[in-house]
Amino acid sequence: MTNLASMVPASAARNPSGVVIKLDDLEMTFGALEVLSSKVAALLAQRGVKPGDRVALISPNLPQMPPIYYGILRYGAIVVPLNPLLKAREVAYHLKDSGAVLAFAWEGVLGEVEPGAAEAGAAIIAIDGNFMTLLAPLEAVSEVAAAEKDDTAVILYTSGTTGKPKGAELTHENLRSNAEVSTALFSSREGDVIFGGLPFFHIFGQTCALNSAVMAGATVTLLPRFDPVKALEIIARDKVTIFEGVPSMYIALLRAPGRDNYDLSSLRLAASGGSALPVEILHEFETTFKATLLEGYGLSETSPVVAFNQMDGIRKPGSVGTAVAGAQLRIVNDAGADVEPGAVGEIVVAGPYVMKGYWNNPEATAAAIPDGWFRTGDLARQDEDGVFFIVDRKKDMILRGGYNIYPREIEEVLYEHPAVAEAAVVGRPDDVHGEEVCAAVALKEGAQGADNPEALAAEIQEFVKARIAAYKYPRRVVIMEALPKGPTGKILKREISIP
Repeated sequence: MTNLASMVPASAARNPSGVVIKLDDLEMTFGALEVLSSKVAALLAQRGVKPGDRVALISPNLPQMPPIYYGILRYGAIVVPLNPLLKAREVAYHLKDSGAVLAFAWEGVLGEVEPGAAEAGAAIIAIDGNFMTLLAPLEAVSEVAAAEKDDTAVILYTSGTTGKPKGAELTHENLRSNAEVSTALFSSREGDVIFGGLPFFHIFGQTCALNSAVMAGATVTLLPRFDPVKALEIIARDKVTIFEGVPSMYIALLRAPGRDNYDLSSLRLAASGGSALPVEILHEFETTFKATLLEGYGLSETSPVVAFNQMDGIRKPGSVGTAVAGAQLRIVNDAGADVEPGAVGEIVVAGPYVMKGYWNNPEATAAAIPDGWFRTGDLARQDEDGVFFIVDRKKDMILRGGYNIYPREIEEVLYEHPAVAEAAVVGRPDDVHGEEVCAAVALKEGAQGADNPEALAAEIQEFVKARIAAYKYPRRVVIMEALPKGPTGKILKREISIP
């Protein structure tokens, strides 16, 4: 089985002058990516790194990042992509846990990376103005290291919402086969321009933007830090054909000032994942941008794509579609038995996209994959057409007075209110009911009633109360300036504090 990095010389041979990476005026061709990744492999050899060693990559989406990523892989080492927002103690934890011997780190984060790497005993190579000078004199390592089907390519750390982050071991086969699925789903091809605003240190951006673009011979145009106005500029300037994002990005694009001043006619397809896409936002985006928006589902541990609404299949707003080719999905109860059609249970996954396991953590691996089926922790139901609807995260479910309440259902209603831009529903401990339903919302710019937040919060509460069962509506609505978000723009419910 071939190394994931073998895509690079294959695409370079087909179209050496084609642009693969773009950042504003800077362009990198497939030929340049081939040469630079070969030189990164030579740099690793020079620094005494051995095949199988772990090498961290700590950077936002910059042009140097793909050559380093593929250079580590083609050398036969394992990439450990890390969020550049990590603090020193977190850097130290990830480097120690993975056993990384070296870290490539963007110069803008060296202040945190240097003490963390020192504690972990890892060397650092700075991604700065001298980086290309460092590579220039090296003799390119043109061969790509052989890789077996089950060899680990990337260790991707989960967010750690349930304890310390765990490293999901994704193999060359996991990533290659999932990039193939993504390429087929979006009909990515030479000439396509994919929006590169999803961070490559996260699996969604890494597989669906970077790897699928390299595989298809397409271009990725980078935006290192998401900004909706800059995103609109990039779509118009670079004639972006495929936009990939999380729901908060779509909300931001729709609310961006001056949105109608940009020519966005090049867009043919958009893909959403990471968290539930409100149906109101899906319809508004398709109406406004005249592009098809497909919602899908996956996790870091599944490389990620396992279900998607598909262009040539059944599309149902509010769903994550059907299983993609090769993925096996079931919905089970707590005992692991299949539930009745239409009933809610935990979604479990098997097939070629499921991780090898958690790095150096056999207990966590056994708990997550006890019988060959990966336990996602997500609650879902499947309809008569085989379409999956994610109801909520198992741990986000609110138990109020003996009733199971799924925050997503309430969030859908909140997004229908004309003043609401973002919404999150969380449970809070309650002496009477066990848990109480609370909502945090951020308002659209210029929202009517914003000058009297208490009255508007009460109005929003009544709006929801009129549309769902009495036991479900939020007993408390809090208006916030903005909801807390993670690196991909996903709303972080655990950081929402409602007194």
